[in-house]
Amino acid sequence: MQWTLKTPGDYPIEAAIHVLGDDLLVAVWGGTRPHIGAVGIAHPRPSLKDPYQVSATTSVYTVLGHKEDTVAQQMATRIASALNRTVVVTAGIHWDALTPEAIKTIVANTEALTRMIIDKAREKIGIKDCQEE
Repeated sequence: MQWTLKTPGDYPIEAAIHVLGDDLLVAVWGGTRPHIGAVGIAHPRPSLKDPYQVSATTSVYTVLGHKEDTVAQQMATRIASALNRTVVVTAGIHWDALTPEAIKTIVANTEALTRMIIDKAREKIGIKDCQEE
């Protein structure tokens, strides 16, 4: 099963989500030169603060010279925690000459896209609500 999502407005961010057995593969891109800048893999586990909640441990590989490591790490961690599944996120977002305001918009769009992915996954594959840490 697979689907795509896209944030509206300025600096849209897109994602293609593939369900691979019990796991999710999420490709995230945006801008004038989409690419693979970083890859994050998150494994769900019981929270260290509260073993009744789900958290995740995430590892990230960043391509030399790229800055998508935070996007890949945060998205993979949140999705894995929310869905209690192993999640891989590839991220590659690029626009030239971004202003600080544009960067804030892009960060907000990646956060909105993460929520959209979680909500749509719950709807499409019937995942019960997990308590995120």
